[in-house]
Amino acid sequence: MKNVLGIVASPRRLGNCEIAVKEIGRSIPQNHRLHLLRLSDFHIKPCRGCYLCLFKKQRCVLKDDLARLISAIADADALVVAVPTYFLAANATLKRLLDRGLAFYAHLDRLWGKPAVGIGIAGIEGKEGYTRLCIESFLKLMLTETRSVRMLTAALPGELCLDGENMKILRDIGRTLFTGPAENIESRCPACGGSSFRFLGDDDVLCLLCSNRGTVSFENGTPVFHIEKDGHGLFFTREDAVRHRDWLRQQVARYGEQRDALKKIAAPYREEGEWIKPAAAR
Repeated sequence: MKNVLGIVASPRRLGNCEIAVKEIGRSIPQNHRLHLLRLSDFHIKPCRGCYLCLFKKQRCVLKDDLARLISAIADADALVVAVPTYFLAANATLKRLLDRGLAFYAHLDRLWGKPAVGIGIAGIEGKEGYTRLCIESFLKLMLTETRSVRMLTAALPGELCLDGENMKILRDIGRTLFTGPAENIESRCPACGGSSFRFLGDDDVLCLLCSNRGTVSFENGTPVFHIEKDGHGLFFTREDAVRHRDWLRQQVARYGEQRDALKKIAAPYREEGEWIKPAAAR
């Protein structure tokens, strides 16, 4: 039996994100069990950038619910992620989890290559902002094999179900989660499959998912991107992920060698400005 994990990045109970995950789950033909987690239910502290999770016991030193989330993701055979658009971007619970992503390296073998799909919900058509990019980044950096990322429109809780096209998309995704190839969409980055770009002038472009640069041309009015992987690819292969982990470890060693000099550079800035602090707890 397949274990499918639905990650709901919305605090709303029985809202469109939760419905989307469950509709996909209903449509998966393989024998499976659907497990669900709502990110806002979990206490996830901000990453403090200490890199300790890359060494020794390879566990994050912060005391919160991260280990429970990692365990659930590692145990899954496939992931379904649904995210609402808040102020033209994905709900912040998704990014807070991703910021702790260095702790996932200790589980690389159990995480690598899970089939995954992402659904973004925007209340107004065309007003998704960079929600799609947030979802693509989350799935890529969580080491999954991204099958599909789609944006749907629904504002009121349950309104998703009133649009027959929305429901068809969700059912098609469920039917092909384990068996279908990655979604074939024209005008994607040929290096990583990303769909968001920054145009730098003339024909130069930057893929905002993998941060590789290249050029764009037009064929029959359709943009075609010519982008190649650079020497520091982010998670195109398992070996890329290992190299990135090792590079991070090397930066810790570099800091140890240069700590005193760097502290001298930073010291003159220590006393500048006045910090505004939160009110004392009552």
